[in-house]
Amino acid sequence: MSDIFLKKLRNIIGFDAIVSIIFGALILFWPTHSASVVAALIGLAFIAIGISHIASVFDRKDEDGWARVGNLVIGAVYFIAGVFTFINLYAATTYLFIIVGLLVGMTWTLEGIIEFGSLKYYTQKGWAMFSALISIIGGIALLFAPLLSAIFLWQLLGASLLVLGIIKLLHFFAWKR
Repeated sequence: MSDIFLKKLRNIIGFDAIVSIIFGALILFWPTHSASVVAALIGLAFIAIGISHIASVFDRKDEDGWARVGNLVIGAVYFIAGVFTFINLYAATTYLFIIVGLLVGMTWTLEGIIEFGSLKYYTQKGWAMFSALISIIGGIALLFAPLLSAIFLWQLLGASLLVLGIIKLLHFFAWKR
């Protein structure tokens, strides 16, 4: 590999380390505000998506009436959802966490069930059964307490980003120049 490529790779690792440390620290030490920022970004995305759907109604005159009405309705729903995000950002953040907790809970539970159903394809059935059982237990825990579980996952994400950022930073400084 060329020296220029290796230098760029080292710089990317350093930049990634700093970003990971910053985001990890923000999530760990300022969890509610960092979660509110994520909810606000989702609200902005909903507003932008809504505006683009509404604008497409006037841009595509060759579409039939139902397609245009559908784009107008879905655009209005996205736009209104985005506006409601900013009306009560705290509630939007809470609901976002609940939805994420429920979706992750359903996903983990289904993943465990599917893994149990495909045990015949595994050579190490013990580990597959253990993994499936852990997925189902974790999924059910998320389904019964989605808000608390999502908050725990948010904190786990922050801790992971912080630790990975520190490891990447050490890697950056250990790299030969």
